[in-house]
Amino acid sequence: MSETTGSATRRQTTGKGGRRLLFAVPVIGFVVLAVALALGLGRDPGLVPSVLIGAPAPETALPPVDGHGPGFSAADFEGQVTLVNVFASWCTSCIDEHPLLMKIAANTDVALFGLAYKDDPQDTANWLARHGNPFDATAADIAGRAGIDWGVYGVPETFVVGPDGKVVYKHIGPISPESWSQTILPLIDELRT
Repeated sequence: MSETTGSATRRQTTGKGGRRLLFAVPVIGFVVLAVALALGLGRDPGLVPSVLIGAPAPETALPPVDGHGPGFSAADFEGQVTLVNVFASWCTSCIDEHPLLMKIAANTDVALFGLAYKDDPQDTANWLARHGNPFDATAADIAGRAGIDWGVYGVPETFVVGPDGKVVYKHIGPISPESWSQTILPLIDELRT
């Protein structure tokens, strides 16, 4: 075998191996990305941690929703267990959750405060007039600043504030009958003892 033929054979072998490597890199990258995505999608979005847990509730001195007041501030949390529900008239999940909030308001003595997040006050007032107002107090967070202070990711979200004015629990997404009876209500009962 001549030197020229040996070099050509080596180049062909190297060329095929290089093409295989170029094919394998995107495939390996895709597999890694798919595994990372699958792990992320398997997580419960309701378990997003809140830095507010154990901290005093943020000062929420906002005007009430017109016709659905009074408003509320952090001082109103003292001495009672309070649910702060973050909602909006444009939120479809809030409509799903609302009948349960109406039942909670009618059947418990838990203070229920509504924080209207990034919503036009008139739209919020109309929405509450149409669907019912379960809230003892409301606050119109038009610019979303209070939502930032509360660490809101989206609506609906519900916070449990203890009688000491500290945030004890954060529920992301609509409250379901199961989450109410199995998690939130037992926590409220515990905080009252």
